[in-house]
Amino acid sequence: MADQGLNIAVIGAGAAGVFAAIHAAQGNSQVQIFEASNKALAKVKISGGGRCNVCHDVQNNGALLKAFPRSSKAMRKAFGQFAYPETRAWFESRGLALKVESDGRVFPSSDDSQSVIDILLGELKAADIPIHFSKRLKAVVAKGAQFELDFGSVKESFDRVILAMGGQAQIRGFGPLDPLGLDIVSPLPSLFTFNVPDSDLKDLQGLSVPMAKVQIPGTKWQQDGPLLITHWGFSGPAVLKLSAWQARDLAERNYKFPILINWLNWTDTDYEAFVGEQLKLFAKKKLANARISELPRRLWERLVLRAQVSLDKRWVDLSKKELNRIREQILRAEFKVSGKTTFKEEFVTAGGIALSELDFKDYSLKKFPGLYAVGELIDVDGITGGFNFQHAWTSGFLAGRASAQ
Repeated sequence: MADQGLNIAVIGAGAAGVFAAIHAAQGNSQVQIFEASNKALAKVKISGGGRCNVCHDVQNNGALLKAFPRSSKAMRKAFGQFAYPETRAWFESRGLALKVESDGRVFPSSDDSQSVIDILLGELKAADIPIHFSKRLKAVVAKGAQFELDFGSVKESFDRVILAMGGQAQIRGFGPLDPLGLDIVSPLPSLFTFNVPDSDLKDLQGLSVPMAKVQIPGTKWQQDGPLLITHWGFSGPAVLKLSAWQARDLAERNYKFPILINWLNWTDTDYEAFVGEQLKLFAKKKLANARISELPRRLWERLVLRAQVSLDKRWVDLSKKELNRIREQILRAEFKVSGKTTFKEEFVTAGGIALSELDFKDYSLKKFPGLYAVGELIDVDGITGGFNFQHAWTSGFLAGRASAQ
């Protein structure tokens, strides 16, 4: 029991590890965090462009589970105990003001990730939980009822261990877990943008549309949402969601595949209705002066030129073939993806400790009572929008609470 003074180690000072440590500090438990790098909460600091997308405003756990492409079934138990309402209440009860943006993403009202970090570090300080930096785990070995942690120059034993070194493991490998003989799913990038080297739109970088659809022809793979033109290709939620859901499929294709972009998520019927309105209201106006209002002007002009139609042509003078070519550029503009771009330290991966190794009611490893794995170390990854942080808080809370019992 906690009053016997359990000695608990948390490996990793990221979001999941810090949250786990905070909730492991119950009764007389002695909790310590060991971090391989020289800083804590690095991803929290840089996420969301430095604003930190804390979580997502989704009250229904069924909808929340749909944000996790490969692990939704396994995580039903976890989110049934600690999900968005509990996360929000926890942070707000500690003085962090939160705001919900129009797309459901939740940020600190300060628009500064440091506000989140200050809350978390404050909780560590209040619970007298130290972080030992530059402590890289070499191996974890189960010895009876305890676990021996090998840090190279020193070995220490603990009653409970929470493994939370997801980012480091994804970069450096899962070697420290070898003595445990766990099933590891090979990690692959998730949440990446599409490189389109021969895109003729790259000079329009920074332009975006609020609701596009991106699909891969010949498959059922498609996602919709905001789309951003970049100097390397395309980004935005529509692309990031597609990369998350099809992470393994796209890796098998070596990140080389065609895409079709529907810039307005329109149907053919929607396009025909638009053309009918244009011919009624703007028949004698040039295409350059009577565009689709939902498209940025420069993008509209480029798509018309891609359709091999002059911007000086009047709507009334367009042939059926020209109207059809414009339709294809609006509804099914084709590009060839060749490569991906990830967000450096902010990257997310699919892969890690296999779901079958874990009991998701508390994130304990089935083969090793007293050993837990949380956050990105396990084969759980969510789509963009604060869902990966939500999993960090959920897994950290459940593992931390269970470890102290």
